Amino acid sequence: MIRNDLRNIAIIAHVDHGKTTLVDEMLKQGGAFRENQAVEERVMDSNDIERERGITILAKNTSVVYNDVKINIIDTPGHADFGGEVERVLKMVDGVLLLVDAAEGPMPQTRFVLSKALELGHRIIIVVNKIDRPDARLDQIGDEVLELLLDLDANDEQLESPVLFCSGRAGTCSISQYEPGTDLKPLFDTILDYIPAPEGDENGPVQMLISSIDYNDYVGRTGIGRIERGVLKANSQVTVGDYHESKKPYNSKIVTVSQINGLGKVNVESATVGDIVWVSGIENITIGDTLCATDHYEPLPFVKISEPTVEMTFSVNDSPFAGREGKFVTSRQLRERLFKEVLRDVSLRVSETDNTDSFRVCGRGEMHLSILIENMRREGYELGVSTPRVLMKEIDGIMCEPMERLVIDVPEESTGTVMEKMGTRKGELVTMHPQGSRMRLEFIIPARGLFGYKSEFLTDTKGEGVMSSVFDSYQPYKGDIPRRSSGSLISFETGEAVTYGLYNAQERGSLFIGAGTPVYEGMVVGASPKADDLVVNVCKKKHLTNTRASGSDDALRLIPPRKLSLEDSLEFIADDELLEVTPKNIRIRKRILDNSLRAKTKAKEK
Repeated sequence: MIRNDLRNIAIIAHVDHGKTTLVDEMLKQGGAFRENQAVEERVMDSNDIERERGITILAKNTSVVYNDVKINIIDTPGHADFGGEVERVLKMVDGVLLLVDAAEGPMPQTRFVLSKALELGHRIIIVVNKIDRPDARLDQIGDEVLELLLDLDANDEQLESPVLFCSGRAGTCSISQYEPGTDLKPLFDTILDYIPAPEGDENGPVQMLISSIDYNDYVGRTGIGRIERGVLKANSQVTVGDYHESKKPYNSKIVTVSQINGLGKVNVESATVGDIVWVSGIENITIGDTLCATDHYEPLPFVKISEPTVEMTFSVNDSPFAGREGKFVTSRQLRERLFKEVLRDVSLRVSETDNTDSFRVCGRGEMHLSILIENMRREGYELGVSTPRVLMKEIDGIMCEPMERLVIDVPEESTGTVMEKMGTRKGELVTMHPQGSRMRLEFIIPARGLFGYKSEFLTDTKGEGVMSSVFDSYQPYKGDIPRRSSGSLISFETGEAVTYGLYNAQERGSLFIGAGTPVYEGMVVGASPKADDLVVNVCKKKHLTNTRASGSDDALRLIPPRKLSLEDSLEFIADDELLEVTPKNIRIRKRILDNSLRAKTKAKEK
């Protein structure tokens, strides 16, 4: 059976190349909204953090109907840290739209997700987006994509992929770069003509692979996947198991079956071959499971998800200010929340440590873990977080570390500074080619060499540099890399920061706090330009006397403090420091709060 009334596609691209904006226009022109309906921009980015940062974190499904054909569209994340999402959803589709920015061209994440799609043998439609950019390079982009396809060993059919020219914001598409389009009709027509329709045996025993998981407190875990064979019905019995036999097959009952319709889900009595559906009622359902007919157990193979490369320790907040701002502060609550996240996020690993108050959390990158921390603090959790560390791997008796492929786009005058910094961080230059007045550099660099580099990079390039990286491979350990050249300014006592104390402290370095901020002994209140830590008394008040000196009692001028975001704080913290995260504040502190005890410990280590 061939389902000519259905197409399943995913949109893949590097971050910020316009996937979600293009999906908006496809929904509008595909009739998903009423004529007078008020629609937000980037309607698919439903999560608060996604809307604030302008990035997609979770893969999301939607559908449009064009010429009586239902097109299921999956909008995927562009950040490599959320690559686990992309790898899974590619199992549910028959083809992909590869979006490439008309000015930037193919970037590292483009390469990463495209290689996964090519491995599965999917058909590719190349969409050059943002053609209305003044710096668009339409003549060269096609050649760069072809080079990338050749580099990734694409087959002959994939090398002959159609190329379309789009403006997602304007909602136009054309087959020729020289003739601007008027609507997205050429894009819809190409999807129907080029992406194969799903096919399978409708009358065979039911078989469905779970490629993604959703979770809510009302219905528990919901499995999302595509029906490969047969008809799946609500309130029916199935056998659940996985291909690698990591658990014993068991029988269970499907309570509801639902499909996506536009932006909403609708419950259906049954669904057939090729349909992407949500099933609820199966308690321990997980990614990689296959739902089979009870009399015909035949699990499907599942793509192995890439391993995490970065780890942090999440622990109970034990600072002097613990419990003042959060609702969830105990180790039991922290444990429950972390293990609940594992149910949703297949790229995350959580394990217990020797200490009952701390947990080892492994993820795909700093961004992956910082999004989890941000979500937790918004939900009312308080926790302490250690510095990020890379996960080493022993290969053939040699200790190896994860390497990143880093692409840097900078103004020409910043090239020397960037290359010098890359040298100290053990980066190896792979290619270097000019693009107008800018230079594109490609490095292979240890993942730990990128920790704490982003803010330094923006300073070095006066805010004009663009950098992005993706996991490349494991290579033998490259030696020590200095994590941070500056020291910390540490509070001498517990109290409230006052103007007089801050005025004296700001001569020692840049401050992170302003007057009136509560501080405690051992809390980091600023950065020192020297490598050593300095203890400063920001709570110190001026001694009052009965004499006034002309001019010295004028208002003290404070330099505005440098406010650190969550990512900035994770970049800044040293190995002997922790990040205290609460719903209202992010504070950096020393692991040993007592100043004299910390000095003794340091002296012993030397």
